Parts: sequence; structure tokens; C-alpha cells
Amino acid sequence: MAEEVILLNFWPSIFGMRTMIALEEKGVKYEYISEEDVIKNKSSLLLQMNPVHKKIPVLIHNGKAICESMIQVQYIDEVWSEKSPLLPSDPYQRAQALFWADFIDKKDQLCVCGRGTWRAKGEELEANNKEFIDILKILESELGDKPYFGGHKFGFVDIVLIGFYSWFPEYQKFGNFSIELECSKLIAWAERCLERESVTSLSQALKRVENRVC
Repeated sequence: MAEEVILLNFWPSIFGMRTMIALEEKGVKYEYISEEDVIKNKSSLLLQMNPVHKKIPVLIHNGKAICESMIQVQYIDEVWSEKSPLLPSDPYQRAQALFWADFIDKKDQLCVCGRGTWRAKGEELEANNKEFIDILKILESELGDKPYFGGHKFGFVDIVLIGFYSWFPEYQKFGNFSIELECSKLIAWAERCLERESVTSLSQALKRVENRVC
């Protein structure tokens, strides 16, 4: 019997992008269901599959729901393990990858600061921008001179972080700062990631973001 894989998502979601990239990396065919009005009119399927948080993305595999994007990426890596792994097999390297993925998501600070670029004004905006750049600089320091966060292979941490890049132009536009001037290695890493087939959808998402907010 063929496997049924469904993704409930909405295109601006940085978190849904993670799940899509992981599925593409593993070559998993899936049905995409767009939850366009995720704030007000949530579908019965979304409420049924994610009754706790009632939000996207939701991965449905053979009728069973997996919620939270980072957990979804881990799940995809384990279920379709015959394809190239996303997490290292070495316990220490695996722990490090999970640590940095958790750092990226911790308290949603990247998302909070990103939204702050178009909500904050004056001194509040300056403080917001500084915090945002400081977080990126910590990540850039961890990246160092490696092509990817895990070394020479695109993997788990790259998938967790790369979705934020699709919003960088808007953060810079409204925050009036340059991420490239502050974190050139991180931008080079992002452009390297965009060369992968699994990540090319981000360029389309970026265009949609620009058209919606301009």
C-alpha cells in the first residue's frame, strides 16, 4: 500500500519551509494543503490534526499527525532513513546539531526580532536590530569557515535556519540595516543553500513575500 503524506502549511511560514525542504531532501512525495487563513478560519482538518496548538505546519503520515517543524524534520529523517541522513550519526555531533537548532528556535527570538523591524520605532527599533544581528553573529561564529553548519554536508541545522533567509530583504528594508555588511559569511552560506534543489522554492516564496508587503 502506498504511503500517504500530507503537509498542512501556508507559504509565508518559515517553519513549514523546513518540513518541505526535509521532504524534498528525502525525495518523499506529498500532498500540499494550503491553510491560507490560519489565524481566523482554521479548517476542521487542522483542528483535528493539531488540537493543542491549532497551527501549521502539520505533517500527516498515513493518517497520523506530527506537529512542530523541528520534530517533523527529525521524524522525516528517521522514517526515510534509507536516504542521506540529515542528522549526524555521531552522538556528540548529533547533540551539537540539536543544540544549535534549539538555539535558533529558543523563545522565537529570530521571529520576534524580525517582526520588530516593521513594528518598532526609534530607540526600540535600534535595540531590536542590534539583538537580531547579535543572534545572527553567534550563528555565523558557529558556522565559521565551514560550507554548512554540519561541515561539508547540508543537514539539520541548515534546514532549521534557511527559511529565515526568505524574509531577510524585508527585515533589512523596514529595519534600515544590512545583514550582509554585518554577517557576510552567513549570507554566503544562505546563497550556497539556495543552490540546492530542495531549497529553490525559497526564492519563489521570497518573491511572494515581497509582492505582499511592498
